[in-house]
Amino acid sequence: MESVRTLLSEMFDYAGLFPPSSLDMTTAVQNYAKYVESTHRWMLGRFVCPVAKVEAFDEVAVPLLPKGESDDPWRLSGLVSLDNLSEQIDTIFRFNDHHETVVDAGRCVIEVIELKASSADEIERIMKIVPEQLEPFIELDHRQDVRGLLAAIAGTGGRAKIRCGGVTPDLIPSVSEVARFIAHCASAEVSFKFTAGLHHPVRAEQDLTYESDPPRSTMHGFLNVFTAAAMARANRLGVDELHDIVAETDPKAFIFTETGLTWHEHFVPIAKLARLRESFAISVGTCSFAEPIEDLMEIGLLERTAV
Repeated sequence: MESVRTLLSEMFDYAGLFPPSSLDMTTAVQNYAKYVESTHRWMLGRFVCPVAKVEAFDEVAVPLLPKGESDDPWRLSGLVSLDNLSEQIDTIFRFNDHHETVVDAGRCVIEVIELKASSADEIERIMKIVPEQLEPFIELDHRQDVRGLLAAIAGTGGRAKIRCGGVTPDLIPSVSEVARFIAHCASAEVSFKFTAGLHHPVRAEQDLTYESDPPRSTMHGFLNVFTAAAMARANRLGVDELHDIVAETDPKAFIFTETGLTWHEHFVPIAKLARLRESFAISVGTCSFAEPIEDLMEIGLLERTAV
């Protein structure tokens, strides 16, 4: 349905290089090339790559990149650190210029960067260095009171980022922490992305790695957190109500129709869903593109096809 397509469009930034997949560059790039041509490419976002590894990316990707002037370029998100940030940005501009001016290099562009900050001073430093051509997503520690950090980001063109999981249970933020983060972003009018631990649509106990005897824990669901973001922005729900959405475990509670998305008595029309995805809850970084799709088929939100 149109509401499903609106919510999920370009949602999944592919981070196959990172745990728990931890793929080598060749496999991750080849996977992305396959996904770009797949039936589900409308859900695919950027390829997430450390800027320190863009040469290794090029070694694999150049033969696979689109070459025609009318072809859409592959879009990348570059992971950087605050240390030597200016030098890393120079690397990004050299990379982008190479792919824009050298025909055989293929069409590809680093559009955004992702990095961590733990104080308002660090955020101010980041925003002084990052040029307007790049959009920074600044990862904040969910264990902190992020309101001061979000205030430092607000109005600068920067965006926030929250890590929702990891390969051990202690890396998963609580329902309350995720709900508060979403509510504070809505209050500060700061857009953001989610990353890590969101392979599955709805909150449930899952394996945390792909090992034969993996640790297990309750993982957050991407339908939960994006629905909570939609309700926070469109219906001005408070932390307590957002907590209930993030904690929801019943896939049938998320009702998609041709006109919008409903959770219990709360409704968001398609037009507001589209604005939410464009300007508030931007994407989720995930090391698997296939797993979310397979789960969406399982709960009936996508037609069953090959991934």
